[in-house]
Amino acid sequence: MSDDKKVIPITEDIEVPRRPLTLKDVSVASGVSEMTVSRVLRNRGDVSDATREKVVRAAKDLGYVPNKIAGALASSRVNLVAVIIPSLSNMVFPEVLTGISEVLDDSPLQAVVGVTNYLPEKEENVLFDMLSWRPSGVIIAGLEHSDASRAMLASAGIPVVEIMDTDGDPIDAVVGISHRRAGRMMAKQIVRYGYENIGFLGTKMPLDHRARKRFEGFTEALAKEGIEIMDQEFYDGGSSLVKGRELTEKILKRSPDLDFLYYSNDMIGAGGLMYLRDQGVDVPGQIGLAGFNGVRLLDGLPQKLATMDAERISIGREAARIIAGRTDGSITERGQRIELSPKIQLGETLKRH
Repeated sequence: MSDDKKVIPITEDIEVPRRPLTLKDVSVASGVSEMTVSRVLRNRGDVSDATREKVVRAAKDLGYVPNKIAGALASSRVNLVAVIIPSLSNMVFPEVLTGISEVLDDSPLQAVVGVTNYLPEKEENVLFDMLSWRPSGVIIAGLEHSDASRAMLASAGIPVVEIMDTDGDPIDAVVGISHRRAGRMMAKQIVRYGYENIGFLGTKMPLDHRARKRFEGFTEALAKEGIEIMDQEFYDGGSSLVKGRELTEKILKRSPDLDFLYYSNDMIGAGGLMYLRDQGVDVPGQIGLAGFNGVRLLDGLPQKLATMDAERISIGREAARIIAGRTDGSITERGQRIELSPKIQLGETLKRH
């Protein structure tokens, strides 16, 4: 059928049927064929701007929402990308989602987010539910999964991109940084500026694999310089400024000779910095500090915390590009591996003057 079907003017008093709306309703309201309506709403095919505008206006006036499940019955897939992350309260992951959205906004794909709270059994449940909707791809944080989750991902028959970490064996594609390398890089900087009595503060690591790998790289690099961690303090639950203050007070009361504190993330590092300033401690003259993540929200601190930019937005963008490319056929190979380089930001709490 052609686009020159008789046009029925759209007015505000279109009668909306009480049954579920269909393509035919939009076709009648816009005056173009159902096939053309379908092309417009799926953003497919060559349709004139004028026709597209009529269809979009009619659909909006009617309140029509395409039935993606009905379309999926033919294609076996919906235009959803399952994005599975450990937390929304951790400021790291909203930045990753920003990068994903920037790319998917220019495609027919839409991200749907599931949260696992760092629990392997919850990851299994979230993954099972999301795969049951037959998404076009999966973006999932980390390389460590239960056997059940790995089996689901490996047999899903869709692009899978594991993100944030490259230290391990991916199921398919992977985008991230080497956390062991990040830990080694920070250790070398700390030694370079003459610190020797070093404490580490962070999350309990059985569930935080990336923090564990940074710690492994960190201690490995220190050992090559003949330095061992003097003291450690670990915590459960979410990261916060209050938690950072409490941990810093606790470790320094136990080990007052520490001259450097390395935090597993910027949030607790910022809490530590605020505690030390309240106590009148000269940072970094008496004690140096560094965190991890490069969280921009903390740029307004009285002193800029030394940290490491983990390229989170870039990770989200690259992962989404792989999913979009493999969905539309512009990328045909599997197993992409993109390792980004973390960047140290010296700030004002590491370099002694």
